[in-house]
Amino acid sequence: MSLAQKSKIVLLTGNSLCHNPRALKEASTLARAGYDVHVLGAWLDTAFKARDISLIETLSFTFVPVLDATLPGTRHKIERFVWRAQKTTAQLWYRLTGRESSLQLGFGIQHMFAEALKLRADLYVAHSESCLDVARRLLRRGYRVGVDMEDWFCEDLLPHVRRQRPLRLLRTHEKKLLSRGSYASCPSQAMSEALAAEYGCVPPTVIYNAFSLMDQQALDGQMQDRHRRNIPSIHWYSTTLGPGRGLEDLIGALPLLRNDVEIHLRGNPTPGFDDWIKQHISQRWRDKVFFHALVSNDRLFSRVAEHDIGFAGEMKYCRSRDLTVTNKILHYLLGGLAVVASDTAGQREVASQAPEAVSLYPSGDAQALADVLNALLGSPEHLRRAKAAALIAAETTFCWERQEQKLVAAVADAVSQLPRALRQ
Repeated sequence: MSLAQKSKIVLLTGNSLCHNPRALKEASTLARAGYDVHVLGAWLDTAFKARDISLIETLSFTFVPVLDATLPGTRHKIERFVWRAQKTTAQLWYRLTGRESSLQLGFGIQHMFAEALKLRADLYVAHSESCLDVARRLLRRGYRVGVDMEDWFCEDLLPHVRRQRPLRLLRTHEKKLLSRGSYASCPSQAMSEALAAEYGCVPPTVIYNAFSLMDQQALDGQMQDRHRRNIPSIHWYSTTLGPGRGLEDLIGALPLLRNDVEIHLRGNPTPGFDDWIKQHISQRWRDKVFFHALVSNDRLFSRVAEHDIGFAGEMKYCRSRDLTVTNKILHYLLGGLAVVASDTAGQREVASQAPEAVSLYPSGDAQALADVLNALLGSPEHLRRAKAAALIAAETTFCWERQEQKLVAAVADAVSQLPRALRQ
């Protein structure tokens, strides 16, 4: 029997499966490698729960919703009220005294810990900030644990949000798991090096949050977003359409563009932000800027691939955002889009490996962004070459088939060793 066939791996997410594609890909890969894989998540949203239920039928691993906040009935309503009250009280206590609590990190931590203990896994890997607390409790019990730093949790989000977060607690969890855990990974080389320097740990394994080449075979070939095929199209997407995501740069660049182009923005608008965009575009661009609702993950790639240029205007308002490589830039490459990206450390890393496909501009500089876009839009041949280079970059480097090999090797190394907490 191989090491994989006798080992149980538990991924701790605390999220819906459909809302965490990185954990979904990793669990599927490890299950194919022969591991007994369990993902401990939660159902906090009715729509996400419905998507998860449809996914579960096809999974090669076990998904357990430790917490289900969608259940009807008085008892469940009371439970949800208690959860919210506990988190609100913990947050208020923090504001008054500065004392931090794991209750600030999310719901169901105790439920997650209890379920994790039942499984008695060979390796537990935390994928979210609430699960850092669970993993650290397991570490104290002597279990082999690890962390996938999907984000640099204590260095994430806008400054005004960070002031309300238990940053010291998050930093302590990260340091303990990275320095004493058996496994660590993150989505960029830039973040890996920064974490190693910050915490004095071994650099985490770099696993780009890429997508499978097989996804290209599922493209529907339709044009559902675009209105005119005779002019190029720029696409941007995120869960939330709001400030701090570089869209201010794109809107500021529009008056400086010399060629017509369609702009397609996909995401849930924060209150008033779509109105802000409409107020800041001239009459020339009113019929060329389009807003789209979110679509399910299985439909998203087809909508990405129908465009010509992918925009990734990430801003450097926090270290996590500066250092990471986001889903969208890798989705653009796999879809064969020329990429225009801000010069964050993570995106410079991608551009250095795909220089013909990715064009960078200084974050916050609308004129520089316009110059990059004008070069692409003004030359069909330049745009064609950039799109072709994107596909080559995806096939040679930025696809899941390349990344999963590193994942399997790192997990095999982790489960073959004693937990670091027990080593002399």
